[in-house]
This record gives sequence, structure tokens and C-alpha cells, in this order.
Amino acid sequence: MRFRARRAFRFGPFYITIDQSGRRSYGVKLGRFSHNFTHRTTHIDTPGPGGLVHRNGRRRRR
Repeated sequence: MRFRARRAFRFGPFYITIDQSGRRSYGVKLGRFSHNFTHRTTHIDTPGPGGLVHRNGRRRRR
């Protein structure tokens, strides 16, 4: 597995993640609910292993 450096900045419920190549990802986290605006994914944490992940729309290739 390759090591990936990244840094997360939090401003209340909002966060920005920057990886080693300079790409940015924006999102919001409220309790068990989180939404990533860059990748258009929604996560809901559930008790135990796993969780609910929903991808909105088509996946974009980079």
C-alpha cells in the first residue's frame, strides 16, 4: 500500500482536505451524516461495521 500525505482543515461542520498533489475536496459533516461536494457522495454512519454510502449522479473520471 502506498503512503498518501493529506491534510484536513475544519471550520465548524465544514472541512477541506488537500492531498500531496494539491487536489482539494470539500464537504460537510453533521453528526452521523456527511456529504462530500467534490465527489458528490453521502455517507451515513451506522452502528457496527459498514455503513450507508450513496453516490449522486454519474461518476466523473479524472
